Amino acid sequence: MIVVATEDFEVYHGVVGELRERGVAFTTIEPGEDLPEHAQVVITGPADELPGGVESIRADPDDPRGAVEAALSTLREGDGRTIVGVDPGDRPGIAVLSGETVVAAFQVPLADAAELVLEEVRGGVDPLVRIGDGARLQGATIVNALDGVRVELVDETGTTPSLGTGARGMGDVLAAVNIARMEGDAVESREIEPTAGELTVIKRRSRERSPENREIDEALAKRVAHGELTVEEALEEHREE
Repeated sequence: MIVVATEDFEVYHGVVGELRERGVAFTTIEPGEDLPEHAQVVITGPADELPGGVESIRADPDDPRGAVEAALSTLREGDGRTIVGVDPGDRPGIAVLSGETVVAAFQVPLADAAELVLEEVRGGVDPLVRIGDGARLQGATIVNALDGVRVELVDETGTTPSLGTGARGMGDVLAAVNIARMEGDAVESREIEPTAGELTVIKRRSRERSPENREIDEALAKRVAHGELTVEEALEEHREE
């Protein structure tokens, strides 16, 4: 766990804002208070007293992001196993855990998801990627792009929590955290034949994104479904035909 212990107003708000934006688990204490049992790294201000027994990072008020990056780097270098959970979809939620600690969280376009996952497991401790079994086509696209990485397919039933006021948009990331903590079945690839309904959705999406209201044909829709093309690339090929 990351602990923020500072009397510096700017450092506190800058660091806490960065941690919340990334979905990282943390707690705050007053300088001089006893550290929580699971504290692994402490972020302080430039003039705060450094606690003993754990890694400490002094944050520059003008660069809270740098302090958070340093803290996350410290967590990743620990003994906890690196597990990446993925809640697949058009904008997958992605959570990175070191042991039981969430050290990073993202939500990115599907086209960027596999590269981000590969970047997060690179150099990690005994890395494992767990991907939810919903959103079949998007999940298969990610699975098939993770060459050389151990991947498990997880039953994602019940992984998306009920969200309270102010938590809109966090569901996919929280689901990814839950997926990361569940055991699944090892897979090396996932071949999915898109249904007629799924192809219809892809074709409709192409029409919505086309300035000329054009719709790609079924052959291009299948290539999009298998992750060979993005909708935009399929539209470009359709224009050239």
